[in-house]
Amino acid sequence: MQEKITKEKFSVKGFLTVIASLFALYGSAQTYEFENGTRTNSANIQTCDACSGKIVGNLGGDSSVSVNVTVSATGWYNLQLFYCTGDPRTIRLTAGSATAIAIPCESSGGWSTAASKNISVYLNSGNTTLLWDNTSSWAPNLDKFVLTPIAAGTLQTVTFGTNNSIVYNLGNKTYDVKFNGATVIAKASAYAFSDQQYVSSNFATAVYTSESFTDNIGSGTKHIFTLSGNYTLGMQQIFYTYTNKNYLAVQVVLTGNGSNCYKMSPLTSYQVTPNFGSGDTRAVFVPYDNDAWVRYNAYPLNAADFTASEVTNIYNNTNRKGLVIGSLEHTKWKTGITVNGGGTSSAYVSVIAGWTKKEITRDTRGHGWVNVGQTSCPSPKVIISANDDWRSGFEEFAQANAALQPKYIFDWTAPKPIGWNSWGAMQTSINLTKVNAVTDFFHDDCPAYKTEDNTLFIDLDSYWDNMTDAQLAQFVTYAKSKGFKAGIYWAPFVDWGKYNRQVEGSSYSYNQCWTTVNGAPFELDGAYAMDPTSPGTKARIHYFINRFKAAGFEMVKVDFLTHASIEADSFVNYQLHTGMEAYQEGMKYLIDEINGTMLVEAAISPNIATGPYVHVRRIACDAYSSIGDTDYTLNSTTYGWWQNQIYDYLDADHVVFGTVTAGENRARLLSSVVTGTITSGDDFSVAGAWKAKAQSLLQNNDVMNVARADVNFRPADGNTGYNAANIFSATHNDVTYVAVFNYSNAAVTNNINLSRLGLGSGNYTVKELYSGTTSTTQGTLSVQLPQADAALYAISLGSVLSTPSYFKTAATNYVFPNPASTTFQIKFDHTINGPVALSMYDTAGKEVWKTTIVAEDMITSEVPVNNLAKGVYMIKASTTENGVQNFKFVKK
Repeated sequence: MQEKITKEKFSVKGFLTVIASLFALYGSAQTYEFENGTRTNSANIQTCDACSGKIVGNLGGDSSVSVNVTVSATGWYNLQLFYCTGDPRTIRLTAGSATAIAIPCESSGGWSTAASKNISVYLNSGNTTLLWDNTSSWAPNLDKFVLTPIAAGTLQTVTFGTNNSIVYNLGNKTYDVKFNGATVIAKASAYAFSDQQYVSSNFATAVYTSESFTDNIGSGTKHIFTLSGNYTLGMQQIFYTYTNKNYLAVQVVLTGNGSNCYKMSPLTSYQVTPNFGSGDTRAVFVPYDNDAWVRYNAYPLNAADFTASEVTNIYNNTNRKGLVIGSLEHTKWKTGITVNGGGTSSAYVSVIAGWTKKEITRDTRGHGWVNVGQTSCPSPKVIISANDDWRSGFEEFAQANAALQPKYIFDWTAPKPIGWNSWGAMQTSINLTKVNAVTDFFHDDCPAYKTEDNTLFIDLDSYWDNMTDAQLAQFVTYAKSKGFKAGIYWAPFVDWGKYNRQVEGSSYSYNQCWTTVNGAPFELDGAYAMDPTSPGTKARIHYFINRFKAAGFEMVKVDFLTHASIEADSFVNYQLHTGMEAYQEGMKYLIDEINGTMLVEAAISPNIATGPYVHVRRIACDAYSSIGDTDYTLNSTTYGWWQNQIYDYLDADHVVFGTVTAGENRARLLSSVVTGTITSGDDFSVAGAWKAKAQSLLQNNDVMNVARADVNFRPADGNTGYNAANIFSATHNDVTYVAVFNYSNAAVTNNINLSRLGLGSGNYTVKELYSGTTSTTQGTLSVQLPQADAALYAISLGSVLSTPSYFKTAATNYVFPNPASTTFQIKFDHTINGPVALSMYDTAGKEVWKTTIVAEDMITSEVPVNNLAKGVYMIKASTTENGVQNFKFVKK
């Protein structure tokens, strides 16, 4: 492909130099002027002073230009394309009946300034029509192209896995990657930006060597192609193949004195052709973090034109075959994966270490320099993995990431955490009375909402400083007295004040700590970023973490961590030059200060680079109660669920029931079950409809047992683009759980093919866990959902699912609160459709009173007991569904 990285202004001298070098490399050249081609619709001929003659413009949409070429031999040809454009645009090239090639064209410097770039194209001998178009957008203006044959060169073949190989061309320093014998990536090259722009294909010679290696993934062979000549520095293209692995990792290294650089690509190819066959082919945009309501997006491949952060997955949703390309290391570089679809089965792909973009990475300046003053500069290792199931490919990528960047924080060995967070509804009105009341609610009125080890995390979010340190300590003590663990919130790398003052617990000033970009403090989300390497920032971390420790908090939610990864003018630690280097230093210091005393959850934070430093990470931030919030959250789960292989647990943000419909409540809770952990968010210190909903939904043992277990849900399909999948499934202890969502405002019916969920043709028992309804099915599960609703099914061979309770003292049916002084309610394990007849007896067996009440969903209305004498009583509850059930009740 031999991409020309520079965007040179065209000149006669430069043109002659290029042509001379191409003659030397490739032999005879043929030049074709676009104005001599066949134009369609609005494509027209325009003047261009910097061009070789005229230029063809107004290309794009339904307007194209075709040029017929004639070559004497079948084979690969270098095509040097000359174009003009004032902004980045893409042109597609279709050579005869071959797959279209997408060619992204950077700005040439203006519409009267020419630039060129080189690609490789395979031509059959004789005549071929080259079609140039862009059906989805505007294209650059086209001047001419020059064709020169590429010498075959000496090929070095490296095998790995089962029937997979790398074919490296020692002549032009490009490589192909084959999976299962088929070429998936063709003519890939490498580049590095340093004192000049180094391109692998422009080096004079390449020499192959190999050696054994071992890393945290495993052992294997390191294949090194050492490039030299034509440049002041050298380059290595390195391929890591692992024993018993069907994937490889690729890396580029710039070598020699002064080899530091700010941008590198170990893989750039115009011809990524995964050979998926027919079906719905997609490419996934992965965000850098979870801020500003960002969403994942699974674009149809022919419409893909994006740069994903760290990883992408190109896959066929129909047959599920997929190709993952992604960075495995995040200690120095921010990495982008550019995907530009050439058609339904091909794409331009470029892995760019040193990539920033304001809308995605939040940076407003370019990437910093890496390995300043050193004699080599490596890119991150980049995995290339082809899979029969694109979902397994994402999980494999995540597992490799977790291996190469192991946990820095202590191992979490306790059960999955669940709990409550004050930001969902209480927000700024937090105080000691209210948070103690919430603690009472969960202890007295919602006792079955607990972790496997019979506790909850009660977490104070922002505005906890409404309380004094003494009150914070009182809250921690009170929560512990109820069997719960207290949590707190903090943003360690931001300054909300944005004015100069003394840093808490230190002699430093805030203006000594601010991250500066282009000479000014960097502001994001309404706060100044703080330099993670500054001793003032570290002193502040020490001060606050020790306050939290002194109060006895056992959990901390850390937020706005992206601020710590910003590319800056400089850092106080002058040896660091990139945002990710600063991020590593800041996060390590934070975790060292916590020193194993707290569960750590990350809210807004980089998706992958945060993995070594926290136990739990929010998959998406600022979701509340509506079905739209559920769709937004589950969009991130649909295309980012695989991060559960990097973090101990993922969290779907606070579950707020509020006053929305029962269906929206079921969907919101289920979004957390599917994502990982549950964080309740209503203000349970005050009366409201959310109390009864919480008592019903958060105490449904069938649902909660799924939530408490290490059940990892996957999306059934990845064809939803900007939105969420509506079906997720997971298998645990021989039971397949299926979560089904309806995000629309109309009832829907889903006929789910069980084979799509990995189930066979047997006769299955099905239990819907919200309602307790049971049925049987074979082949297809038919799910009818009202508008804005959700359901959770347990599917098993044999008898009806009977999930064990984690609590010996918390029955499926119970009275709460118990003891009580004013009122009590009864919670059943299924929806009651009718009246409930109650009778109460004293210890002598005498009936004290009887009444008939109604139940809402699974919870009865409140039963007054103000006039009842203190003592122990027996309650009999009669329902049509369950007959008579007995409960013990204590009046206090």
